[in-house]
Amino acid sequence: MLKKILGMACLSLSLWAGEVQITAAADLVYAFKEMQVEFEKAYPGEKAHIAFGSTGKAYTQILNGAPYDMYFAADMGYVQKLKDAGLISHEPKPYAYGRIGLWAPKTNNMDVKRGLELLLDPKVKKIAIADPSHAPYGVAAVNALKSQNYYDKIQDRLVLGENVSQAAQFIQTGAAEVGIIPLSLGISDTLKAQGDFFLLPSEWHNEIIQGYALLKNGENNPTAQKFEAFVGTPQARTIFKRYGFVLPGEL
Repeated sequence: MLKKILGMACLSLSLWAGEVQITAAADLVYAFKEMQVEFEKAYPGEKAHIAFGSTGKAYTQILNGAPYDMYFAADMGYVQKLKDAGLISHEPKPYAYGRIGLWAPKTNNMDVKRGLELLLDPKVKKIAIADPSHAPYGVAAVNALKSQNYYDKIQDRLVLGENVSQAAQFIQTGAAEVGIIPLSLGISDTLKAQGDFFLLPSEWHNEIIQGYALLKNGENNPTAQKFEAFVGTPQARTIFKRYGFVLPGEL
């Protein structure tokens, strides 16, 4: 019996083996790639594996048993629903507040400073946003368009990305001339070099409260616990700020 118990303990440890499996909203792709590097520097031998995608799709995957240790959502509401389902280890926490804006490649010669009025320009054939059915930033984009009475005028020209990264790719590849994407992507080195970003007023859309949770699957994983602690460090907060996120307590 003792041998069996020890064997099970060794199996559990081998499943973690100094690694954490994270699913994160696509607006975090640049910030978290930096954070991943800094975390692994701070904890030599520890590995953070991060899958980026839409918050809603990740939520469904977790409900269906996907073996993630941590969930970083672009909408606190999805994290709360996982809590209600009994799938998180402890109280979920907000980690950032997001913003949205217009982005267009420099090669399109479009003045994004015109704001949403630009979307009525005859040169704009397609407008990219994330799919609002499961992507919180897509919801915010639709809210902004509706609040300023543009949605009905441009609805038939919207192209929906699986997540915000794909929406940005649609614009980069010419499948859309312009789009509404997160500030965190628009001011990244990659997109800043390729195009121009114009921040939309936060009053035009719902508040984007991003939250995270340590999932039941990772509650006994030491590496997951270290990553959770790392997210609150000054080093991590600096990275969040660099990508335009407003942090809890700093509103």
